[in-house]
Amino acid sequence: MLSHKATEVVRATLPAVGAAIGDITPLFYKKMFAAHPELERDLFNRGNQASGEQQKALAGSIATYATLLITPGAPPPRELISRIAHKHASLGVTAEQYLIVYEHLFAAIAEVLGSAVTSEVAEAWTEVYWDMANTLIEAERGLYRAASVEDGDVWRTVDVVARRYESADAVSFVLAGADEAALPPFLPGQYISVGVTLPDGGRQIRQYSLSAAPRTDRWRITVKRIAQLEGDGGVNQPAGEVSNYLYNNVFEGDQLQVSLPFGDVTLHGMGTEPLVFITAGIGCTPVMSMLGHLAESGSERRVTVVHADRNKAAHAFRDELKTAVDQLPTAVLYRWYEDLGNRAETDSVRSGFVDLSGVDIPADAHVYLCGPLPFMQAVRAGLRDLDVAADRVHYEVFGPDAWLAS
Repeated sequence: MLSHKATEVVRATLPAVGAAIGDITPLFYKKMFAAHPELERDLFNRGNQASGEQQKALAGSIATYATLLITPGAPPPRELISRIAHKHASLGVTAEQYLIVYEHLFAAIAEVLGSAVTSEVAEAWTEVYWDMANTLIEAERGLYRAASVEDGDVWRTVDVVARRYESADAVSFVLAGADEAALPPFLPGQYISVGVTLPDGGRQIRQYSLSAAPRTDRWRITVKRIAQLEGDGGVNQPAGEVSNYLYNNVFEGDQLQVSLPFGDVTLHGMGTEPLVFITAGIGCTPVMSMLGHLAESGSERRVTVVHADRNKAAHAFRDELKTAVDQLPTAVLYRWYEDLGNRAETDSVRSGFVDLSGVDIPADAHVYLCGPLPFMQAVRAGLRDLDVAADRVHYEVFGPDAWLAS
């Protein structure tokens, strides 16, 4: 918690800092990467830097955390901290790196705000930073201890034992421990990081959901190649550096460097509450793990699966998804395709965009969302209209979580 003096200073200066945070975070990254180019080359996602998504997520996280600290009766930022800590642990982040961030973040704050950053203001915001940093450090150490590893020691070598196409743009890799070593256990819905050395020498890291039911002899990840998209204002989606590299270059017999499993979007409830999964595109991957686990464990929970895609050809795991649902005695599947071609709609296969008005969502269900952020935001609004409680909606974002931080 902040001291009383720091709380009052932060409360008074939060509007000014919040208004400038969009200028502070890009400058922070520029300063940090100038001093430590290896961080941009080998740790931070260059695509998210180029699109500005990482800067927005950091800005939102700082502003949200500070707001919660100074708001009487505000809930502790457990979800925000948990989401960031799992992501950091999957990268092998350690306490020492927070010192680097502090140095360059506060240099950026001082440069943007100038004389407004008095010693009193600097001390107060230093308290905010280290309150958040120390909370994250402790959470990350807890994750490392739970995995029985030293802080940051998360990287392992695995063999690629199979590669298969799930759609024209998506390919799965089946992974085994090097020399057939047992793989660590994981919870359905978790992910691993994959680190690859690209042709320019940079080591870039991305997270991929484990897309099959938990096993200790085999893991599966599924990778979608990502094309560069351009709008009127220029590039609004960089090409997927790591995903495209994996799609084009990794085959059976190759090896990959991967992290231990992490992620806090896993199955909730005590085994009886209904479950609703709502996904779009490659966002189906964590749900495939959850459904596989439910099917293998003989679950009798009521399950509703809603999936949206461009068309049947683009739908990864189309047959496997239906098979998994068919194995669950009380499960139902709805699919929406933007383009059904000349096929007629049915009760379970529909044309256009997801419409929850015709889907029975039990009031006590845990609902899981995964897909493009605009899709999840639209679905979340629909769930609010159906009076689904916010604490029963769980979502996974493939990238910096600016939504949670907002």
